[in-house]
Amino acid sequence: MPFARTPRPPYYAVIFSSQRSAGDRGYAETAARMVELAHGMPGFLGMETARDDAGFGITTAFFDSEEAIKRWRDHPEHAAARKRGRAEWYRHFELRIARVERAYGADGAHG
Repeated sequence: MPFARTPRPPYYAVIFSSQRSAGDRGYAETAARMVELAHGMPGFLGMETARDDAGFGITTAFFDSEEAIKRWRDHPEHAAARKRGRAEWYRHFELRIARVERAYGADGAHG
């Protein structure tokens, strides 16, 4: 399912926007591992991701607390993937962290 199933707010969103460099060089394998790893992290609520044919992508990961975000940031495998991303996989990226105060869905489940 492309939509994360998040609880009622408040919770946090980590928004990672990126422009990929050419070539894979282990990116797909590492990205799949990061998804697997995130799903096992305490406080992780879900994620939504999309990437276009030109390599621009946005991944939003949802967490229940700032402490959970810090645990994710500090996880050794994630730290290694971030380092490799800066060196090999991304021409540019932006990271934003936001507290979700309100959320609405087409089915009216949130709000």
